[in-house]
Amino acid sequence: MPEEGVPLTPKADLLTTEEILTLARLFVKEGVDKIRLTGGEPLIRPDVVDIVAQLHQLEGLRTIGVTTNGINLARLLPQLQKAGLNAINISLDTLVPAKFEFIVRRKGFHKVMEGIHKAIELGYSPVKVNCVVMRGLNEDELLDFVALTKGLPLDVRFIEYMPFDGNKWNFKKMVSYKEMLDTLQQQWPELEKLPEEESSTAKAFKIPGFRGQVSFITSMSEHFCGTCNRLRITADGNLKVCLFGNSEVSLRDHLRAGASEEELLRIIGAAVGRKKRQHAGMFSISQTKNRPMILIELFLMLQDSPPALPNTSSWDPFGIQGLRHRHSVSNQVSTLWKRCPVPQTPPLAQRQLGPGSPQRHYSSHADSDTNPKCLSPMSRASASHSGTLPTSDQLTHVDTEGRASMVDVGSKPDTERVAVASAMVLLGPVAFKLVQENQLKKGDALVVAQLAGIQAAKLTSQLIPLCHHVALSHVQVQLELDNTCHAVMIQASCRAQGPTGVEMEALTSAAVAALTLYDMCKAVSRDIVLGEIKLISKTGGQRGDYHRT
Repeated sequence: MPEEGVPLTPKADLLTTEEILTLARLFVKEGVDKIRLTGGEPLIRPDVVDIVAQLHQLEGLRTIGVTTNGINLARLLPQLQKAGLNAINISLDTLVPAKFEFIVRRKGFHKVMEGIHKAIELGYSPVKVNCVVMRGLNEDELLDFVALTKGLPLDVRFIEYMPFDGNKWNFKKMVSYKEMLDTLQQQWPELEKLPEEESSTAKAFKIPGFRGQVSFITSMSEHFCGTCNRLRITADGNLKVCLFGNSEVSLRDHLRAGASEEELLRIIGAAVGRKKRQHAGMFSISQTKNRPMILIELFLMLQDSPPALPNTSSWDPFGIQGLRHRHSVSNQVSTLWKRCPVPQTPPLAQRQLGPGSPQRHYSSHADSDTNPKCLSPMSRASASHSGTLPTSDQLTHVDTEGRASMVDVGSKPDTERVAVASAMVLLGPVAFKLVQENQLKKGDALVVAQLAGIQAAKLTSQLIPLCHHVALSHVQVQLELDNTCHAVMIQASCRAQGPTGVEMEALTSAAVAALTLYDMCKAVSRDIVLGEIKLISKTGGQRGDYHRT
C-alpha cells in the first residue's frame, strides 16, 4: 500500500455484479477458460461469493481463482469453495508481524497465516503465496519462505519488484531472479527446476523431499511477454492488455451505452491488436504514468490451454494464443475500415446517417470566395483528368550528397493549385453520442476541430520543415458524423495561386482536425482510432492532376 494511500473509487464507477458477469460470459464464450478475481482486495466486495457462484455456472470455464491479502480468507473460504472457487493466491511479503504492518499499513499477519492454513485444511493444493522481494526490506527472508514448503503444500512465488505509481520504485531495490536463485542454491544445492507450463509466468523449482515448491516471476529481468495470455479488467471496467502499459479501454462505458456483443468484441479485438510485442523495460516503465498495483489487477482473465496452431482463416478477437474457437467472429476488426470508407462522392453533406440521428454537418470556409473553381467533392468527381501522377525516380528534398534540401520553386509558373485530403476518427459509441449531442464538457468538438484544421493548413510550413510557405486563398474543412461506425469523417480542401502545390496543407489540415477531435474526447475514451489520412485529389501542378480512384 502506498504510504499516502489510494483514492477510493466512487461506487457508481465500479462494475456492478451483472456487468462483471456480462463481460465474463463474453470472454468465456470466446474461449477464455480461467478467471481470477484479484485486487486491490476482492474479498471486501459483499457480492464476491455470489460472483464466484455465477461464474461457476459458465460452461467452458475451468478455473476460478482469487488473489487476496488473506485477511478475510479464513472466514469466507468455506462459502467460496462451496460456490466453486478452485484456486487461491495469497499476497504475503514478510513473515515478520511488525514488518507486515509496515508494508500493508495495518495489522493482520496472524489472520493471513490462519487463511493459509484454512486453505490447506480445505484441500487446496498448491496454495500459492506471492512475495514481492525488495532489497533492504525482505530479501533476508527468502530462506524462511522456502522453508515453509518443506511441510506445507505451498507454491511460494518470489516476484521481482516492479515499478508502479506510489511504490517509489528504484532499480537498487530490485532483487533479480538470478540473485534470488543463487541464494537458494547456496542453501539447497539439490534445488531442481521443474518443466515450464504453457503460457506460465513463473519459473518453478522444487527441493527433493519438500511438499511444496518455489517459483520466480521474472517480469523485469527476463520478461515473458511472448507467451503472456492475460487480459485484465479493472474494478471500474477498464481493459488492460498489459500490466505495465498505461493504455486502458473502458468496457464499462461501452456496456452502459448499450454496445452490442459484436461492438464489444470489436473494441476488445482492437485493444489486443495494439498490444506491443513486449513491455518497455524496467527503466522506461518506471518513468511511465500507470496505476498503483493495488488499483490494477482487479479482474484477470486468462486461459491455460496449450497454444493451438495458427489459424489464418479466422480472426482471434482477443489475440490470445490457443483460445478455443467455439464461435467465429472473424474479420470484425480487419473489415472495420472497409465498412466505414472515407467518402469521395457524393459530398460529405449528402451522407446519410442512421435513422433518427441528429445530423450535425460542419463546413467552414477561411474566405468568402464562392468561385466554382474551388473544388467541391462533386466537382472533383466530374474532373476530366484523373489517375496516378507521374513519379520521380529520386527524392526531391535531398541534394546530391543526400542532405535535406528545400526545393527551389522560383522558376515554376504560378498556377491555381487545389488539393483535398481526408481523415477518419473512430470515436466509439460513448464519445460519439456526446459529440453528436454536443454534450462534451470541453465544448463543441466539431467546431473546435474545424477551426484547428483551418489554422493548421495556414501553419503547415512551420510544422513540416521543408514545406514552402503558401499564401492560401481558401481553406475548407468539413466534418460529418457517421452513425453506423461511430466515426467522424473529415475532409479538408486548400486552394492557392502559386508555384507549388497545397497537398501538404490539405493533409496537415485533416490530420490536425483529427488530432483535435481526439483531444476533445480523450477524457471520455482513450479507445479512439485515427486513420485513413490520405490525399483525395490535387490539381494545377506541372505533372498533371491526381484523383484517388
